[in-house]
Order: sequence, then structure tokens, then C-alpha cells
Amino acid sequence: MRSIALDTLPPDRVYKILCSLVVPRPIAWVSTMSADGVTNAAPYSFFNVFSEAPPLVALGLQHKADFSPKDTTRNIHDTGEFVVNLVDEALGDKMNMTAADFPFGQSEFAAMGLTEAASTTVKPPRIAEAPAALECRREVSLAFGPQRELLVGRVTHVHVREDVMNERFDVDIEAYKPLGRMFGNLYTRQRDVVAIDRVSYAEWLKKRAAE
Repeated sequence: MRSIALDTLPPDRVYKILCSLVVPRPIAWVSTMSADGVTNAAPYSFFNVFSEAPPLVALGLQHKADFSPKDTTRNIHDTGEFVVNLVDEALGDKMNMTAADFPFGQSEFAAMGLTEAASTTVKPPRIAEAPAALECRREVSLAFGPQRELLVGRVTHVHVREDVMNERFDVDIEAYKPLGRMFGNLYTRQRDVVAIDRVSYAEWLKKRAAE
């Protein structure tokens, strides 16, 4: 077993270790709007759902090398609102391209030919092509050094494509086709799904006795 002391390594090595091991990660394709009304879309894989009561998501934001905020961070600081668009296989290339360093004030929606769909509870639009979208308001932001920020957002409204989720809230994973983040230039398709039933302690004891 390899033993690694992270406090002895530079940040880029720590990043490589953690991002290579904690996989696959969901992708938050975050759409925001500047105070001037310019829309922005950028992907983040330091992301996950955090709680259902209240409904919260956690998003890891990175600042630029000069410690100035990226467009997404700046827009959320200014407006307190954002939308987490979820990514399927069909959107992989466009999602990846929006990670490029577009100049501030240029909309990735227009550049990538993405359709702006009106949100219900927040001003930033959602990506109409996305299989699902979570409208969010900033709950709290925590800074960890000059380049990293942890953002917790409260989900206020959800949009889901009808073929992905039915009226009983069951998700069809084959229709959804979510794309997961691995590391480097690697992503993963969720094609091979395994069901592992959860059992109670009493059920486990009964099964163990029978064996």
C-alpha cells in the first residue's frame, strides 16, 4: 500500500492524486448571469448533492492564477443565483469546450450554440439541451485560501426531461445517459449499472446463520 503525505507535495500533485482516485464525479455545467445580463456556462466536477432537507448542492470553485475570480464565481457573488445543468453523453463536447478561457463578457451560450431556456425561480437561464437542471440560490460560501472556494447552494426548482424521469420520479438511466468525470481527458459513460440491494442488520444475521 502506497503511503502519501499530501502536505509534502505541491498542489498540482495533490490535485492529480485526489482527482484520479475519487471517480467518477458528476459534472455541474453551471449557468450564471452577470449583473449586466451576460450569460455564462462553465463545467465543474468538484460537485455533488449535499442534502435533501433542505435541498442543497456543494460546488468547488477555483479562482484564476492571479487570484481573481472566474466568471462563474464573480456572477454568483454579484447575483447569488445559478443553475446546475447536468450533462449527458450528447453534450460532452460542448460542455468540454465551455471550460476554455472565454473572455469576460462573451457568452458561452452563443459561442456553443446552446439554447437559453427561462428558469422559474432564478434569473440565469438553464441550458435547454441538458437532460436536467437545478435552479439554485447561494446559501453560504467558504474561502479556503486565495484560489479555492466552497459554495453551498439551495435548490429551488428542478427541470427534468420527460423521458429521463416519470411522474413517480423514477429515472431511466438508459434515457439519461449521464457523463461522469474521471481525470485528465478521461470521462466515463454509465452503461454498466449494477444493483446491490441494501439489507438490514437483522436480514444480514439471518443470511449469515443460513450459511
